[in-house]
Amino acid sequence: MLKVGLLVGRERSFPNALIEEINKRDQGVVAEYVKVGEIASNADCPYKVIVDRISHEVAFYQTYLKTASLNATVVINNPFWRMADDKFFGTALVEKLGIAIPKTIVLPMHSYPESITSESLINLKYPLEWKEVLNYIGLPAILKPHWGGGWKAVNKVCSLEELLFFYNKSEELCMMLQEYIDWEQYVRCICIGKTEILITNWDPRKPHFERYTGVDQNLDPKLTERIRQDAVKINEALGYDMNTIEFAIRSGVPYAIDFMNSAPDFDITSLTEKYFPWVVDKMANLIIGSAKETVNKKIEYRWNKLMKI
Repeated sequence: MLKVGLLVGRERSFPNALIEEINKRDQGVVAEYVKVGEIASNADCPYKVIVDRISHEVAFYQTYLKTASLNATVVINNPFWRMADDKFFGTALVEKLGIAIPKTIVLPMHSYPESITSESLINLKYPLEWKEVLNYIGLPAILKPHWGGGWKAVNKVCSLEELLFFYNKSEELCMMLQEYIDWEQYVRCICIGKTEILITNWDPRKPHFERYTGVDQNLDPKLTERIRQDAVKINEALGYDMNTIEFAIRSGVPYAIDFMNSAPDFDITSLTEKYFPWVVDKMANLIIGSAKETVNKKIEYRWNKLMKI
């Protein structure tokens, strides 16, 4: 029997449903919650697949997952990519792929720890050319951290004064400034594996638990296919097998807005009964298939091999 594990935080509806779905299929794969304590450097990992839903908040889990990868455990999402990426790098990468993005600039941090002195920052330009920044980005604009999620420290700014106010409050966060896309339509792609893409109605203006509700938007078939292909490109480039990607559509062009959600919100209260069963089913397919593929998998220890899925 092949064993797979879920590494989770406070969520219960999605992991409980996923464990139940995998176990009832009787495919020679059994799922459970991961149990881990002290780890020896030469320890084997008992799991063929681990689904990571919490290591972004618990540093010990990051170390555990990377070590598990050395033992040919498939970690979803790849812990090496997951800990290496950030929103600005991802935005630059997506732009290289030919996908439309808002104009974006990353800014030096406003403040630094006491251990960093002015002598440590001789390479930084000061003061910043704020008028040139706004001439490029335009107003209104979105100021947000280059790493993180949950819409924390994200602010819409409509003037230089507002930009400076929120930038001064950002302290040690590294911030990025993006063009505000005044969209006519907005969609979120739920992505399982590299190619299972469910394009859903989603409204970021609504309260959190109401964003998937409402009347489905009618998209032009060509636009739908472009969004699907863009989502596949993003997942392949980032190495994500579990992701959500948001597109703001302006004048028929889908702009990739948010696409680095390696532990996306899959709670039933968020997805609603409409999308939750699809996510559970596709994740079960992915995990069972991945577990079976590990049986004859050759272990590769070179760093570049670990970075690949």
